[in-house]
Amino acid sequence: MKRILIAGAFALAVGGQALAADLPPAPPPPPPRAPATYIPAPIPYYNWTGFYIGGNVGYAFTSSSTLSDSQLSNITNTSSGAFLGGGQVGVNWEFGPGVVIGAEADFDWLPNTKNTVTLTGTGTNAPSTATASINSRWLTLVDARLGYAWDRLLVYGKGGGAFVGANNSSLNVNPGNTFLPLSGPANNMGWNAGVGLEYAFWGGWSAKAEYDYVRLNSASFTAAGPGGAFNQDVISANNRVINLVLVGINYKFGPWF
Repeated sequence: MKRILIAGAFALAVGGQALAADLPPAPPPPPPRAPATYIPAPIPYYNWTGFYIGGNVGYAFTSSSTLSDSQLSNITNTSSGAFLGGGQVGVNWEFGPGVVIGAEADFDWLPNTKNTVTLTGTGTNAPSTATASINSRWLTLVDARLGYAWDRLLVYGKGGGAFVGANNSSLNVNPGNTFLPLSGPANNMGWNAGVGLEYAFWGGWSAKAEYDYVRLNSASFTAAGPGGAFNQDVISANNRVINLVLVGINYKFGPWF
């Protein structure tokens, strides 16, 4: 019995070695892992979408106007430019690859602005002269905007309606130094078109520079009172153009990342 057990054990040992010899070799250990590499997140582009409010300052000057009066006077236009200041509100929506559309309303004061016109009487009115002062007090633009943004830089065009308010206009007649009130439209309407650049420099803050061309409707002003040669004279202004150069700053509410 003992011999049988020994023979069985020997056979198992020999068979196990033969089976082990038929198995494939063990795979080599995996190489050590490389240390993790930090990849910074991409910086997102500025988003122009949102409502904004801001202020502006600038300079306004006339470039052309056709003047005449009912007395057929010789007319000299000595209008000069003036500084202005005010504010704006608007909204932008950026969609597609940088396309920005929006709407904006500007309101600016024109302090002590006078469009001065000198009238020299002819014929029986000579040598009488008169100086007409048409006082503009405020300017409002209501526009649609369309632009293209390269991240924080926006280039845009704008266009819409223009409104100019005038009051306390008068006619100073000489000789006699007589002042006559000029009655005419208190609100002058027209259209405007402009171009500009705007740059978002920090958070929701952006700065802009802009040029606007304003074309107003024709208007007539009548001198009322005992003004001698210029009594009831009607002064007509056509092709009225105002050029505006503005700089401003805006703060945008909404996405600004």
